[in-house]
This record gives sequence, C-alpha cells and structure tokens, in this order.
Amino acid sequence: MAAKAPSDELKKLSVSDGGANTTAAAAANGAKDSNVAEHSGEDSEDDADDQTAEPAPGAAKKKKNKKKKPKKKKKAPTAQTDPPSVLLSQLFPNNTYPKGEEVEYKDENRYRTTSEEKRHLDNLNSDFLTDYRHAAETHRQVRQWAQRNIKPGQTLTEIAEGIEDSIRRLVGHDGLAEGDAKIAGVGFPTGVNLDHIAAHFTPNAGNKTVLQQSNVMKVDIGVHVNGRIVDSAFTIAFDPMYDNLLAAVKDATNTGVKEAGIDVRLGELGGYIQEAMESYECEINGTTYPIKSIRNLTGHTILPYSIHGTKSVPIVKSADNTKMEEGDVFAIETFGSTGNGYVHDEGEVSHYALRSDAPKVDLRLSSAKSLLNVIKKNFGTIPFARRYLDRLGQEKYLLGLNNLVQSGIVEDYPPLLDKKGSYTAQFEHTILLRPTVKEVISRGEDY
Repeated sequence: MAAKAPSDELKKLSVSDGGANTTAAAAANGAKDSNVAEHSGEDSEDDADDQTAEPAPGAAKKKKNKKKKPKKKKKAPTAQTDPPSVLLSQLFPNNTYPKGEEVEYKDENRYRTTSEEKRHLDNLNSDFLTDYRHAAETHRQVRQWAQRNIKPGQTLTEIAEGIEDSIRRLVGHDGLAEGDAKIAGVGFPTGVNLDHIAAHFTPNAGNKTVLQQSNVMKVDIGVHVNGRIVDSAFTIAFDPMYDNLLAAVKDATNTGVKEAGIDVRLGELGGYIQEAMESYECEINGTTYPIKSIRNLTGHTILPYSIHGTKSVPIVKSADNTKMEEGDVFAIETFGSTGNGYVHDEGEVSHYALRSDAPKVDLRLSSAKSLLNVIKKNFGTIPFARRYLDRLGQEKYLLGLNNLVQSGIVEDYPPLLDKKGSYTAQFEHTILLRPTVKEVISRGEDY
C-alpha cells in the first residue's frame, strides 16, 4: 500500500531530473505475538457390540446385525483448491511455512551470515518469522490464483472480493466475529487501480466498473497474521504494447530489493531505483513515452498492525541519509508512469485507518462514537474499506465516518492519480532485514 510524500517535503530532495522527494508516515509500535487460534475436529463413531435376542418359539429366524465398520479418517489435504479454500495450517503442519528468498549481506555486513551472535538473535524471532511466512505463503497462493483468473469482463468488486475472501479462508478467520479480523486476514483493502490511478482505489458498494481489455491494472494485496503485514503488488495488462511499462517497474522494484540492506542510505537507494526505471521507454498507440518514477510516492517500513512505519523509501534520488537498520521490515514498491510522474488526490475515498496517534476528542455525534467502537474492536490500526463495514452489518455510517476523519481520529486515503490518459504500473515486495540475512518474504515464482 503506497505511502505518499507530503508536498512540503518535496523541496528537501534532490533529483537528477530536478525533482524528488521522500516521506515519513508515522505509525505506532505494538505487537501481538500470540499464535493464530485454529480449530479442527474429526468425526468418529464408536463401534457397538452386537446383541442378538433369542427368538420366540415358532418365530422366523432374524438375520444377525452386522458390525458397523468404523468411518475412515479423512486424509489431510495436500494441495490447494481453485479458488483457494484449504487452510494454510493444514497444508503446512507444525508451522513449517516456506521461507522467502534469503540473500546474504555483502561488504562490511557479510560477517552476519556466519556470526553466532546474529544467529542467536535470529532464533529469538521464531514467532515473528512464522507469522510472516504464514502471511507470505497466503499472499503467494492467493495472488497466483488471481493472476490465473482475472479476465476482462469481470467487475472490480468481483476481483477485489474474490481475493479478500480467499485470504480469509486460507488463514481461517472470516473477520465477522468481533476482533476476528485482528487475529489474521486482510492487511489492507485490496487495491485494483486502473490506468492513471496509481494507488488507493478499491470499489465501494454499488461500484460497477468492469475491467477492460485495454486497461492496465495494479493489484495491491495485503495479508496479516498477528499484525505482521505482508505488502506486495503486481500489475496486469492484456495488451502487449504495455510490456515495456511493466518491465521497467518490475526492474526498478527488483533493483530496490537487490540494493536494500543494513546500513544502506534511503536516498541513495532511491537513485538506484530511478536509474533502473527511467532507462526504459514504452510505445503506446504509435507514441513513444519515457517511463518516469512517480516522485511523490514511496515505499515504507511496516510496523506491527501498522502498514506505514516511520521510514520511507523514495523511488527517485534524494538527499535522505536515513539508514536501513537490522530488524527493519520494508515494503519496496515502485511506480512508473507515462504521464507527469506525479500524483494527486482525486475521487471517492475507500481506504481508511484508525490513527495510532489519534487525539482525544469529545465526539458529539452518536453515530461517530458507535462507529469508532466498531473500528477499534474489529480493525484496530489495520486499514479497512467501507465494504468491510458493510459486511459487518453497519448501515448509514458515512456521516459518522466523515466526522471521525475530520476529528483526526481516522485517516482517509483518497485515490492517487497521474494525469488522465496516462498509464501507471506498480510492483512491490516486502523484505525482512534479519540479523543474519535479508529475506524477501513475498518472493514467488511469479515475480
């Protein structure tokens, strides 16, 4: 989920083409390390001893009752269904979820790979890694299903809800019981952003937008387990004329992932990303466009139950000397555009989140008070969409929701758009800067 750079920060950055920026999205710390509760049961049937009564004189002989055979235990599933519905905990018993791509540190941090002290620190994080790998494997299985099944003619609502329902089934939490969505589930509203819309769009109730053959769609998916959020995105296009746009952004993201590491300065990392991105151009309908990094969008750290942490990863060169540190979790996400390379807020809001630093406000609107209680109990600081309130049975909540936004208690995230007629693309991975190695937790065979 993209972080947007505030306009007053743009002056602080120095970009090779004359404009760059960075951002810092504040978030609160706090983690719940309890394992996800899972409930399973097996049907069994006790065998009963047969008893046969003596027949009365002259009565016809009755057939003896046969012993009932015990029911065979169902075999545990060994493969995922289509659409995904099998609990990940059944496919990977004893928390044996797959690792992400592990990359050794280089240069002065190469010693970390074999350091006994760093290995000890790594081993202390077993619950942290289990939760993250659980969320990451859920993400991989759901997104790969989505990539196979998303087709022109589907509504954006159908696509987003298909992804979100699959996530809920795989982690075993449908999010309908109070507090259930805070244990595991959707990490933020699924972004289905078309063409010049770069980020923060998911359909609200009643939206009937249909995916077209000519669209370029960014699909931004979040999965969390115990507040450990995996944030990863890809772009789908059905016309090969957009191939170079997608290739540019994928290359930029992979460059960011490759160059990221402990002690790396964020401004320098942005320069590597920009150089990769802007080495491409794309011909669309006979016109050649240079691919530009969207300079006021950034990657970001991820904190427990908070998608936007305190550090930002610019996607253009900047003067930010902030360093990546051991233990940081980063979303490395890049956005390329055939337009201005700069986004603005526009359109109906669908993404919201309870602010961790929310002020204490005397709310006079009763609907705002009751809605705040629902948000706190069901989402905490995890971002949510209006559709999530709908499925909880909330009605006529928009006045109260807007009041919470105006009071500074809830933050809204309007859609982020480049100029109309342009095309944008996004790719994103979540990386863990572990004491011993960098783990690209969301890496898969797809991207």
